[in-house]
Amino acid sequence: MDHGIMMFPTDYAIDPAALAKEVEDRGFDSLWFPEHSHIPTSRESPYPGGGDLPRMYSHTYDPFVALTAAACATTTLKLATGICLVIERDTINTAKEVASLDRLSGGRFLFGIGGGWNREEMADHGTNPKTRMRLMGEQIKAMKELWTKEEAEFHGEFVDFDPSWAWPKPVQDPHPPVYVGGMGPGVEDRVLDFGDAWLPQRVGPDNIGQFEERANALQQRAADAGRDRIPMSLFGAETSSEALDGYRRIGLDRAIYGVSSADRDTVLKELDELAKLVG
Repeated sequence: MDHGIMMFPTDYAIDPAALAKEVEDRGFDSLWFPEHSHIPTSRESPYPGGGDLPRMYSHTYDPFVALTAAACATTTLKLATGICLVIERDTINTAKEVASLDRLSGGRFLFGIGGGWNREEMADHGTNPKTRMRLMGEQIKAMKELWTKEEAEFHGEFVDFDPSWAWPKPVQDPHPPVYVGGMGPGVEDRVLDFGDAWLPQRVGPDNIGQFEERANALQQRAADAGRDRIPMSLFGAETSSEALDGYRRIGLDRAIYGVSSADRDTVLKELDELAKLVG
């Protein structure tokens, strides 16, 4: 099982490039950056973690800019969005950013995506929360056309463009893996429909049995459809020995641990502690 790190890269925290080098030096395999374009002050959507929304949500760098800085400071570290809010983005431009980062990093990009939770944020981008999952599916299918076809076109309910040329193409063949995030009842359907991997969350000793049942069912559905095993990377992994033993038992490919959006010294202490616990 591999081990990754997630941090909200902000304007007041350790620099993304410096963070990436420290993460790579400690033997972690990947670095994951989330995304929020802005946070409407109305705050109608409740924070999923409960309580007040942490400051970092409204101070986050654009993930593709931050990951490009991280790519320049590292050589082997995988660079990932966790998650990219594609439903708040232009499809064609995002496909270009993914392909560009994958090429400039030498094929090290992992494309974690999700539908988000902040409905006011979505609305400011013209996205209807009720149809966002259908939109996301079309966006990813259209991006795969742009990444893999010399002349790409797509005609859907939400995404529509005529035959087009779009370069650069990604280094990874056929494209960077698409990790579909979420734990809702329909996430397995989305993984099988347009994803390449699953990015679940909030799994620990208390619910790992239920998660194992879902994971096994997903793998059986993939096998029935003639697909290879679906990789699974757990977001927000716990570090207790009980949790880590459970993750290994059920065959997780990667556990991803969060660190604070804080100054360099604070973050390095957290990374050192994590490296001891999971190494």
